[in-house]
Amino acid sequence: MEELRVDMRERTKDEQEMYDHQTQLMFKLNHTMPRTPEYMEVLKELFGDHIGEGTYLAAPLNGAAIEKLVIGKNCFINANLLAMARGGITIGDNVQIAANVQLLSNNHDPYDRSVLTCKPILIKDGAWIGAGASILPGVTIGRHAIVGAASVVTHDVGDYEVAVGNPARVIKKLDPDKF
Repeated sequence: MEELRVDMRERTKDEQEMYDHQTQLMFKLNHTMPRTPEYMEVLKELFGDHIGEGTYLAAPLNGAAIEKLVIGKNCFINANLLAMARGGITIGDNVQIAANVQLLSNNHDPYDRSVLTCKPILIKDGAWIGAGASILPGVTIGRHAIVGAASVVTHDVGDYEVAVGNPARVIKKLDPDKF
């Protein structure tokens, strides 16, 4: 997987204005009564067509480069998601993400911290990410896979696999015929 490098000192005025607007929309979302028409309007303004029908995302939401976060249909994302999406984050359909999850598609260069090193995160259909889990750059979570609470995922988790721990390791495989 190819790494994208982004020098944050080279942002254009238009890019900065877009990121400022996203930050303001996240603030507005985080301070709007949930499950109201106003809340859903702010969510739609923030994500545009990058959020699927039937998906609900509970505030608060924090992150960066939200324009690179794509969420499928019928997902439930609980409170306090941190989505650092500079490298791209794609969440499939019917995914459940518990509270306090971190999706971190970017990191800092250890020698020049104004440079971000980015790799995409992919969470496939039907996956379940447990509370407080961290998914690191370049990781794919397979179909119907489970990531246990507080796990730190540094490598791919295959379809139907259950991974737990820090660093996360696969402890079993679910029966695909039961889905």
